[in-house]
Amino acid sequence: MVIDKFDTELLKRLEKDGRIAFSTVALSLGVSNTMVHQRFSRLLQRGVLSGVKPVLNEKKMGFDWGSFTGLTLDKDYDSARVIEALREIEEVTECYFITGRYTLFIKIVARNHEHMREVLYNKIDSIPGIIKTDSIIELGCAFKRNVNIA
Repeated sequence: MVIDKFDTELLKRLEKDGRIAFSTVALSLGVSNTMVHQRFSRLLQRGVLSGVKPVLNEKKMGFDWGSFTGLTLDKDYDSARVIEALREIEEVTECYFITGRYTLFIKIVARNHEHMREVLYNKIDSIPGIIKTDSIIELGCAFKRNVNIA
């Protein structure tokens, strides 16, 4: 999908304030409210926007511990089943296919070190097919952003 200048400007405004009114965007861009709504809908349909949802601050919600954990699987081709099991664990917030010594790399959030140990030992290690986990504890996020749409 080609993203034109209008789509880029719309995305920039939404990134600054995801709750901005379409009428405000339309006024600032000199177009109709209907055009903004149609373009927004098109961006959703084509998957450029994967949804409209709040960005939660995990630390403010009591999840003070985070880890990036590499998973080694017994059989890499069995990853779909492992991913479905990981999807059921609330504390696993992200899951990536990667190259290198791990098959999958996940982000885990927990309230404290005891909660993290419980998630790793009782939930993740019990998934059939996972033979090893290797975790790196997150000490804080310096920044997180979307890809540059300029």
